[in-house]
Amino acid sequence: MEEKLQRVTLWLKKIYGNRPVPQYEVNARTIDILYELVECNEARDRDVSLLIEDMKQKATEYEAEANYLQGLLTESLGLSLSSLSSEGTSYLSVLVNSAMTLETKDTSLASFFSAINDMTSELYATESKNREMELELSNLRKKLTAAVMLEKQLEDDLKKTEELLEVEKAKADSRSQNLKFLKDKSEDLKIRIKAAEEQLAATGLDQSLTHESLVSLSEKLAGLREEIVPLKKKLESYLDLTPNPSLAQVKIEEVKRELNALEAEFSKQIDMLTLEMPEPSKLQFS
Repeated sequence: MEEKLQRVTLWLKKIYGNRPVPQYEVNARTIDILYELVECNEARDRDVSLLIEDMKQKATEYEAEANYLQGLLTESLGLSLSSLSSEGTSYLSVLVNSAMTLETKDTSLASFFSAINDMTSELYATESKNREMELELSNLRKKLTAAVMLEKQLEDDLKKTEELLEVEKAKADSRSQNLKFLKDKSEDLKIRIKAAEEQLAATGLDQSLTHESLVSLSEKLAGLREEIVPLKKKLESYLDLTPNPSLAQVKIEEVKRELNALEAEFSKQIDMLTLEMPEPSKLQFS
């Protein structure tokens, strides 16, 4: 830590020069942070120095090359920048700028042709790539348009579904209310029927005339009617028989007896209902 502190102190004195170094808390953390800054600063200074040296060397080389070219022009062609006309100077500047733009190694015609061919190839490649990118962009636009239309359709479908759900919910609520009303009405009718049956029982009405008994009797009557139908059909079939009159007459008599018994039972049930039914004026309902 002492070595780091010494190096940091020297660096701060170098940075601030004649100015006083600001006070700071000396501890391991601050020394480590300042030491890292010292290393980064010195590394940057070295990089800057190397860059400056490189630029100086390149400037020297460019200057030597310019002097060489100027001497070559002066010795070979007797030309110098002072002897050139303004038009010649302009052409020379254009030539130099073209060479720099094309990044040629020299100003020879072959170098210019090679650089122009390279730039032309790059131009064609760039144009081809631009066309590919335009085609891809067009496809993306089409896909985006389709996606937007699909999103719009989905939004419309969702809206319709929500509206339909609202309608169905309203119907369900209405059905629920109707069902509740019917349940309440059914309970009320059961209570009223029970009260009426109790009142009828109090007036001496036979229990066989209650709602349950009447329903049971109605079912029995319906069963008797159903039993009579096949017997009538059977009797009609026997009436059409002619080969054996005596045997047919026996069968007919049997069927008639069965039919008469069922009709008698049916009439008996009807008579019982009629006789046991009290007069309406004697019943009081609340």
